[in-house]
Amino acid sequence: MKKAEVDSGKRVGVPTEMADRLRALEREKRELRQANEILRKASAYFAQAELDRPFRR
Repeated sequence: MKKAEVDSGKRVGVPTEMADRLRALEREKRELRQANEILRKASAYFAQAELDRPFRR
């Protein structure tokens, strides 16, 4: 009942649609941070491998 009142604007609060959107954005942000961390570690790994490779002429 309270949710319906918030959604209709009769009661102060965050509408359901806005709360759902916020949850989706938080999930996306978390996934992007994880992907960035993986890419950062992979970059460091390959950069180190490049430094360990013998110099060729």
